[in-house]
Amino acid sequence: MSDEKKLSDDLNDMLGDAKEGAKKAADKAGEMAGEAKEKAKEFAEEAKEAASEFADDAKEAFDKATGDNKKVLAGVLAILLGALGVHKFILGYNKEGIIMLIVTLVIGVFTCGIGASLMGIIGLIEGIIYLTKSDEEFYNTYQAGKKSWF
Repeated sequence: MSDEKKLSDDLNDMLGDAKEGAKKAADKAGEMAGEAKEKAKEFAEEAKEAASEFADDAKEAFDKATGDNKKVLAGVLAILLGALGVHKFILGYNKEGIIMLIVTLVIGVFTCGIGASLMGIIGLIEGIIYLTKSDEEFYNTYQAGKKSWF
């Protein structure tokens, strides 16, 4: 019986050791889960910040590209359709665009095309000026500075 008692004690010791080991493993797993959760939260914050920076950079790049495209678009339209003032509407100068349109269509009819020719020449000159300016000069002069004529 003493062998059975010794075996029983050994099994109980082993069971106690196993329970202790399981408890330590569970505690360690809990700590690791907490750390993993914290790391995941940090990663999510970093990813959100990176996405926000990317969105801001993309918006800035789009705004710059839009300015460049307006320069080219306004310049080409001023050369081709300058008499109608289309380039003024592209740049947001609605009053000036309406003036050019009225001079071309209404006054041009009464002056046998002299008004339309004059607006065409103005459009041609403005188109050449737009296309020969640097992007920064064009933006500062016509989009930020709101210079509506020449």
